[in-house]
Amino acid sequence: MNTAQLLEKLAESHRLQSSEWEALIAGQTPELAEEAARLARLAREPFYGKKVFIRGLIEFTNFCRNDCLYCGIRRSNRNAARYRLTREQILSCCEIGWELGFRTFVLQGGEDPWFTDEKICELAREIKSRWPQCAVTLSIGEKEETSYRAFREAGADRYLLRHETADTDHYQRLHPPELTLEHRMNCLRTLKRLGFQTGAGFMVGSPGQTPQTLAKDMLFLQELQPEMVGIGPFLPHHDTPFAKEPAGNGEQTLYLLSLVRLMMPQVLLPATTALGTLLPNGRERGMLAGANVVMPNLSPGDVRDKYLLYDNKLHSGDEAAESVRHLRASMAAIGYEVVTDRGDCAAVCKDGRETT
Repeated sequence: MNTAQLLEKLAESHRLQSSEWEALIAGQTPELAEEAARLARLAREPFYGKKVFIRGLIEFTNFCRNDCLYCGIRRSNRNAARYRLTREQILSCCEIGWELGFRTFVLQGGEDPWFTDEKICELAREIKSRWPQCAVTLSIGEKEETSYRAFREAGADRYLLRHETADTDHYQRLHPPELTLEHRMNCLRTLKRLGFQTGAGFMVGSPGQTPQTLAKDMLFLQELQPEMVGIGPFLPHHDTPFAKEPAGNGEQTLYLLSLVRLMMPQVLLPATTALGTLLPNGRERGMLAGANVVMPNLSPGDVRDKYLLYDNKLHSGDEAAESVRHLRASMAAIGYEVVTDRGDCAAVCKDGRETT
């Protein structure tokens, strides 16, 4: 079966075998990527039409107990300018975001022990109390089931935890010895079981990545069936062991976005900040490849350049929440509409778990 036939099979059945994923990933050409993007747009539209959902990203702490080799806020980076937002600052970000039309707030941070489970639960409860129609998304790393359960009971709706790679050897190349792929995957399965709208994902072009490791990523997503998938290009940070590694490929990222959409037509799929950093009009091109989510930054202006996971991070212009009008205009220029909506996964709305 050639790559064109494999692409057609994926569009029809939403599943491939390992060897088929490898062949489809390795066989990327400009023509195949263009066809994949066309099919991805067709797959998305019955569920979401031309809607673009916006998430208000609040990067509330850049302290992290982990030492991942690719990350600029790793604990051993002594040059990082550390900060923590106060409760009042976080709520102020939400207030501004609500007025701008955001109906999802994403609390993202390093794995910072100062923000205990109790503090996270208090934040979730307060946000849901003030803005009961919003969705609260957490992206704060690996926890145990008791923590995740507490967050869910406090009102958190969604949880983002990128698995980064589904290959054990590759995972260990990217992470310190105390972190394991098995635990990361168990966290994701626990989140699904507890009723979170769950987000997984991976970097494209991380050191040591191959078509074989990417095929494992796709097989894992195929098995997990997350409501959200976040993929973006690997971008190096100057204060990490991967400082001199080449960045991931933007065209490959766009192609993989299309393949993810074809595998899971109802998935929520962001055009990431990293993609916008790497490629001119990267977020717009992401939409045309099958994405349907953008996550502008609601963090205070004086900390946006401190949450630096990689170099040259986009944090001004359209990325600033104050310029959301520019984002609306740029999406309208390619035929898409930024909407004021919680933007739940279509599958979740259908089964009735979340309908507000």
